[in-house]
Amino acid sequence: MHVALMDRWSRISLRSKITGVTVLMLTLGLLVSGVGTMVILRNYVVQQVDASLQTEAQTTVMDYRNTLDDDADYFAAVFDQNGVLKEFTWQDRPRASLPAITMPLDLHSVISMNGTVQKVWDAEGNTEYHAVAVPFVINSTGTYGTLLMAVSMQEAQNTVNTYLSIFLGFGVGVVLVGAMLTRLLVTTTFAPLREAERTAAAIADGDFSQRLGGATPNTEVGRLNRSLNTMLSRIDRAFKDRARTIDQMRRFVGDASHELRTPLVSVRGYAELYRMGALQTPEDVAQAMERIEKEAIRMGGLVEDLLELARLDETKPLLLTQVDLLPLAYDAALDAGASAPSRRITVLTSHPAEFDEEKTNPAIDLADSTGEVAPVAPPTSQPVVPPTAAETKAAAARVTAANKAAASAAAAAAKAAAAGKPDSSGSTTGTISFAGATLARLRTRRPKRTDASAPAAEEPQTVEAPPALEAVIMAEENKVRQVITNLMGNALRFSPADSPVELEVAVDRRNQRASISIIDHGEGIPPQIRDKIFQRFWRADTSRARETGGSGLGLAIVASIVASHHGSIEVVETPGGGATFRVWFPLADSPNAPQAQAASSTA
Repeated sequence: MHVALMDRWSRISLRSKITGVTVLMLTLGLLVSGVGTMVILRNYVVQQVDASLQTEAQTTVMDYRNTLDDDADYFAAVFDQNGVLKEFTWQDRPRASLPAITMPLDLHSVISMNGTVQKVWDAEGNTEYHAVAVPFVINSTGTYGTLLMAVSMQEAQNTVNTYLSIFLGFGVGVVLVGAMLTRLLVTTTFAPLREAERTAAAIADGDFSQRLGGATPNTEVGRLNRSLNTMLSRIDRAFKDRARTIDQMRRFVGDASHELRTPLVSVRGYAELYRMGALQTPEDVAQAMERIEKEAIRMGGLVEDLLELARLDETKPLLLTQVDLLPLAYDAALDAGASAPSRRITVLTSHPAEFDEEKTNPAIDLADSTGEVAPVAPPTSQPVVPPTAAETKAAAARVTAANKAAASAAAAAAKAAAAGKPDSSGSTTGTISFAGATLARLRTRRPKRTDASAPAAEEPQTVEAPPALEAVIMAEENKVRQVITNLMGNALRFSPADSPVELEVAVDRRNQRASISIIDHGEGIPPQIRDKIFQRFWRADTSRARETGGSGLGLAIVASIVASHHGSIEVVETPGGGATFRVWFPLADSPNAPQAQAASSTA
C-alpha cells in the first residue's frame, strides 16, 4: 500500500505537487483559524448572555410584580420556599417550548446555588436555556420564595452560525483564489525549467548549439541556467575539439602514409628496374643507388620528425636550465655558414631602452668576414675561387675542424662580451668576428700549393663590444637549438641562394621576455596562411616542399617545443620582402617561465 502510494505520488508533476501542497496547507490553516475563532466567539457571546441574565435577575427581585411580562425576552417563574411553582410567564406559548425545570428549587437548594447559571432545555430538548435562581421575599409578611429566570440561547447560537457561514464562504473563496494564484506562480516560475527541458531534448537529439535563457539572472533558475550554459559551452567546445582532433588525425595519418609511400614507391621502382635488368651500365646503377639513398634519407628524416612529434605529444618534463639565446644564435649562424658558404649570415642584437643612446652593435658577418675587421670600415670581401675536387675534400676537413673551433670561440666570446672584460688595450677582443672570419677564410682562400710560400699570419683586429644583452631563459637547450635549426633550415630552403639571412636576439624587459628572430628575404608568407603553416604536413606548395626536402613537420615541431616552454611564435613580413619568424620565451626570472623539476635543477 505504501509503495503504491509513493509510486502514484512520484508520477505527479512537480507543478501539481507544489500547487496541491500549497492549497492543502492553506485549507488547513483556514480551518484551524476558523474553528478557533468560532470557539472563542461562542464563549464570549455566552458570557455576555449569562452576565446580562444575572443582572436582570437581581433587578427583577426588587419589583417582580411590575417587571414580569409575557412579552419579555426572559422566562420568569416564582416558587415558594418548598419549591412549588406559584406562577410563570410566557403563558401564551406552547408548553413544549418552555424550559423544563428539573432542578430542585426549594429555598435551601437555591441558596446553595449562590446565583450560578444553570443549563436547561425545553421539553423537546431542542432549545437550550440558561437559567438562574435567586431567593427573594414574596410578600410583605416576610415569606421567602425563589425567582427563576431563563433566557434562550438560540440567538447566541444564531450569531455563531452566521459567523461560521461567512467564514466558510470567505474561506472557500480564499482557497480557490490561492490555488489559482499558486498555479499561476508555479507555472510562471517553472517556465524556464520547461524551456530547459525542451533545450535538453534538443541537445539529446544532437543540437549542441542550444542554450538556456529567459530566467532572471539573480534567481535560482537563472543561476542554474548560467551554470548549465557554461557546461554546455564546454561540452560543445570539447566535441568541436574532438571532431577537429579526429579530422587532424585522419589528415595526419593520410599525409604520413602518403609521405612514406612516395619514397617507398621510388625505391621499389628502382629495385624492379634493377631486377628486370633495365640498368645496364654502371652509371645507371650508380644513379639508381643515389636516388634510392636520397629517398631513404628523406624517409628516415620523416620518421625522425614523426618520432619527435610523438615525444613532444607525451609532454614529458623538460630538463630546464638557464640558456642564453645569444650564443645559440652565433652557433646557428656558424652552422648555417658552413652548410651555405655563399650566404651572408648575420647576427643582430636589439638592446634594451636604457642602451638606446649608446653605440649600436655592429653586424657580425660570419660568412663573408675575412678576419681583417676594421673598427669603422666594413670588412673587405674576397673573391671565391672554386677549388678542384681534390682540394674540396681537403678543405672540407679543414672546415669541419674550424667549425668546432669557431663554435667554442663564439661561446667564449659571448660570455666575455656579457661580462664586459676589456683586454690590455682597453677594448674587448672581437673573438666572434675573428672566428667567423677564420671560417670564411678557410672556405674562400685557395688551397696551398706545394710551390707556394706560406702566407704571413694575419693579426686580428678588435672591435668595441656592445652593451651586455642578457637574453637568458629557462629552457632545455637542445630543444631551443632544434627550434633555431628548423627555422634556419626553412629560411635557407625557401629564399634565394644569394639572399642574406639574419638572426636577431632581443630582450623585452617590460614584458619580461626574450626573442630570437630568423629573418629571410625570400618570397614571404601570405597573411592568410600564416596560421596554417604550423599544422602538421601543411604546405603552401607541395611540389616545391618536396623539391627542397621538407617533410611538412618542421614548423609543427617548432610550435610544439615553443608551447612547452610557455613561449609564442609569430610570423611577420620582412621589410623589403621575405618572412620573419620571431620566437618569444619568458625570461628566466619571469613568473611565466617554466619551473625546473627537482631532478633537472640539481643537474
